[in-house]
Amino acid sequence: MHDVAHQIVDWAGQHHPALDFDCEAVLFGAATHDLGKTVYSSELSAAGSAHEEAGRAHLLSHGVSPRLARFAGTHASWTAPDITVEDLLVSLADKIWKNKRVRELEDLVVTQLVVASGGSAWEEFMALDDLLGRIGDGADERLEFQASYPVHG
Repeated sequence: MHDVAHQIVDWAGQHHPALDFDCEAVLFGAATHDLGKTVYSSELSAAGSAHEEAGRAHLLSHGVSPRLARFAGTHASWTAPDITVEDLLVSLADKIWKNKRVRELEDLVVTQLVVASGGSAWEEFMALDDLLGRIGDGADERLEFQASYPVHG
């Protein structure tokens, strides 16, 4: 997922230089967003959200700032009033690495792109859709690699 986040932030930096976001925070969030699954290992292969707060709490207990630890808790909830561009980008990477398209999330990202660029929503949607399509094309290989390391426990 970190590699996918890197592709997204590289693209955003190149194509939307006016988009104000903390690249390092997004990459940290991508790397640690599922840390709580070490506690709730059943959520490695089944749905669940208990890992979100567990991951955030674990990061905080090890001295990670709340600004960075938040991604463990926000990567699946992008509609809260205090969600940032960084949160949206981590959430987007989390979905698209497995080629899951979530219209509501993508629309929120498009809105941020429109605000930053002054372009039209349609143009920004098309550009983002093209990027996500290219990244999503590699999902089968990523999922196959992940499945080659079965979860036991």
